[in-house]
Amino acid sequence: MNHRVCTRVCIIGVGLIGGSLGMALLQGGIAREVVGYDRQRETLEKALEVGAISRPASSPQEAVQGAELVILAVPVGVLPLVAGQIAPHLSPQAIVTDTGSTKAQVVRELESIFPPSVTYIGGHPMTGSERSGIGAADRYLLENAVYVLTPTSKTPEEPLNRLKNVLTAVGARVIFLSPEKHDWVVGVVSHLPHILAVSLMRTVAKYSEEHRELLMLAAGGFRDTTRIASGHPVMWRDIYLSNSQALLEILESFEKEIRQLAALIKERDGQGLLEALEDARKWRGQIPVHRKGLLPPLHEIVITVPDKPGVIGFVGQILGQEGINISDIEILRVREGEGGSIRLGFTNASSAGRALNVLLRHGIPARHLHLDSR
Repeated sequence: MNHRVCTRVCIIGVGLIGGSLGMALLQGGIAREVVGYDRQRETLEKALEVGAISRPASSPQEAVQGAELVILAVPVGVLPLVAGQIAPHLSPQAIVTDTGSTKAQVVRELESIFPPSVTYIGGHPMTGSERSGIGAADRYLLENAVYVLTPTSKTPEEPLNRLKNVLTAVGARVIFLSPEKHDWVVGVVSHLPHILAVSLMRTVAKYSEEHRELLMLAAGGFRDTTRIASGHPVMWRDIYLSNSQALLEILESFEKEIRQLAALIKERDGQGLLEALEDARKWRGQIPVHRKGLLPPLHEIVITVPDKPGVIGFVGQILGQEGINISDIEILRVREGEGGSIRLGFTNASSAGRALNVLLRHGIPARHLHLDSR
């Protein structure tokens, strides 16, 4: 982006999300200035070094002065505290948003803290990494990611549109949900999987005391399934407690599902198990692949390339010369010295079709990735 949307933005908490937002705003020319604050001085120094902030502030109160947009990228549990600290120091007409993973409780509390001249809008970028901190920040973390905003009846339309424009400028795709609907959705597709990953790791840890081979053999699918258990414990503790009502009801439903499967195994009901597995497989096939949120799937192509330097750059070059933009890319499989397969994602069918023709014309084996091949 090379058009400015904001003059001054303040980011409190310059870790993975805050740092990535700061990079996108500054390096994309969307904000003229990004002022940052973090409790860790070394984090602020690193944020300045990597271009996530223009200058550091010594306190939250100092950081928000003169900012037209304030982003609170701190754990859910401390949001009310930080909001109370900055409320008297905000500029009139400022917009305040947060990046917390739960919304209903947070929105209720923060709407009551800020003065009437300030607009608070709950937000949640549906993206992240198993790594945390400013060292993991990435200017393009928000690119093509779903960014949920949770306006209420108290949210004025003009500030909501301004915030949407800023987030769209950094590459995110903004959708609106009520705070309550948001918490149910992420409770099912984000918080429940995290609890399951934690439970799996604790179960394996218990058995590994007696069977040392377990962790050594816990590769591939198991590692992928439990990856999110590496998330920051304090952050996830706050998420569980903040979304406790929805999460407990979702867990009760999951427990019933587990008991039903256990009953089918106990009764040696092969037909019942087959139906349950087929049903799960059918629903799994409807999940958009390799997306950063709740959007329809990309139009995807899989290519086969030799293992040689510059091959990915060559693919990008020949597509770029035809004005075709790759929205997502992933190395699927590789054998050193021979080659591998790469998935390319495009935002529409026309781009994918043109890309397929260009790739085949240059002798690169390519095919569309269909739903049934996932």
